[in-house]
Amino acid sequence: MQPFVYNALPARVIFGWGTVSKVADEVKRLGCSRALVLTTPRQVEAGEKVKADLGELAVGIYSNATMHTPMHVTQEALAKAKELNVDCCVSVGGGSTIGLGKALALHSPDAAKIKNVVIPTTYAGSEATPIIGQTENGKDGKPLKTTQKTTKVLPEVIIYDVDLTLSLPPQMTITSGLNAIAHAVEALWAVEANPIISNLAIQGIEAIGRSLPLIKADPQSRDGRADALFGAWACGTCLGAVGMSLHHKLCHTLGGSFDMPHAETHTVILPHAVAYNAPYAQDAVARVANALGVSNAAQGLFDLAKDNGAPYSLKALGFKEEDLEKAADIAAKAPYPNPAPLEKAKLLQLLTDAFHGTRPE
Repeated sequence: MQPFVYNALPARVIFGWGTVSKVADEVKRLGCSRALVLTTPRQVEAGEKVKADLGELAVGIYSNATMHTPMHVTQEALAKAKELNVDCCVSVGGGSTIGLGKALALHSPDAAKIKNVVIPTTYAGSEATPIIGQTENGKDGKPLKTTQKTTKVLPEVIIYDVDLTLSLPPQMTITSGLNAIAHAVEALWAVEANPIISNLAIQGIEAIGRSLPLIKADPQSRDGRADALFGAWACGTCLGAVGMSLHHKLCHTLGGSFDMPHAETHTVILPHAVAYNAPYAQDAVARVANALGVSNAAQGLFDLAKDNGAPYSLKALGFKEEDLEKAADIAAKAPYPNPAPLEKAKLLQLLTDAFHGTRPE
């Protein structure tokens, strides 16, 4: 047994079927009475239903949550929150909406911090983390995504309602699920890895790995959806408890600097990041393979995406081949912990393989 340090994160988690009906009680429990519902433009209908559940506790809805949490969107939402004298937000949706809720908590004054109740409708897992990624223009005028870790953005309450995920489209289900698995995979080889989080990571990988074929066969599978949602919480908790490495750095580079879609990019990059680190993290990678029931973790993750209809190449996502070298440059510049040495030439090869959708060796 290796020495370790484990920091438990404070959170209240409610999991089940029909649990969204508890949202008003949870807002009251926080001592709040003026809730702003957050959604993306595509999820307004779901947001309106939650607003109705809140009744007189809801003072409005903001429906412009955007991928990668741009600062101009945050400022717009903060202005609305100030106008409505909001004391909490209820974030309904996936990573974009959850990110905005975190941003409101981060940028509101400490004395009047906007509390956050999250109702996830995807499997991204970001609701369980004290991490926020935000995008604004960098020195060259192009988008630059930065991340920050602070318990100020950790939601006070997470309400997992399996029923709300039944309508999640199959392809979004697989990309969202693999996005969550990525958190657990990197937790296993993190510098701060510990047996508590590592065991949770394995549970998360197993749960999502068995859920995705069930959901592909029957998108209304309650067992499959419950496994996926539990796995999302488990994997997200891993992301919040320990540091991330190469995979997340590459995805933040591609998302923040090249506006690539979040979950889809995680899906494409993950098998190649695992293959890159495999010689230097053999035990962690073997545990991933065992959790998935395969002999090769990188190939198993690639096949899980491809066999379930998810994208498996950056080219299919619209990435430009001429941007590969620039992406490798950005990823190689900032130092960060990783099992394998970070060499630009090897990072470029990783990205090239991901661009073409080459199955890892």
